[in-house]
Amino acid sequence: MKRTVSEFFRRGLTACGFGPFVLAVIYLILRQCGVAETLAVEDVCIGIFSLSALAFIAGGMNVVYQIERLPLMVAILIHGIVLYVCYLGTYLLNGWLGLGTTPILVFTAVFIVGYLAIWLIVYSVIRRNTKKLNEILERNRRQTEFLSHKPE
Repeated sequence: MKRTVSEFFRRGLTACGFGPFVLAVIYLILRQCGVAETLAVEDVCIGIFSLSALAFIAGGMNVVYQIERLPLMVAILIHGIVLYVCYLGTYLLNGWLGLGTTPILVFTAVFIVGYLAIWLIVYSVIRRNTKKLNEILERNRRQTEFLSHKPE
């Protein structure tokens, strides 16, 4: 458990530095869309702190997949719920998402679709790599079998 917590903090601190960069990109996009012309110092500070915290949690949460006693589907569910709550909280805190049933439902739908799309991509890449690895192992097995049955 101690190693898991330590790994969470290591990964979180590594990802944490990307928060302000992501915030800068978001603010540039909002400016290009005409949503944000000027920002108050408080908005920038809240944005920096909240995105740094979000990046810390998102980076650290990947450690959930290293907990061997957790079934994969449980780990995915925990990871998804924590990220959903953190993203929703960050969007609400920064005023990027309006408070109300409709905006939160739309955000929830987009989050779920995005999360599932990312997992389908990860699954297909892992499946393809596993298939290649199994083909290499089978080829090596056949070659070893052929060499071991070579007549003298």
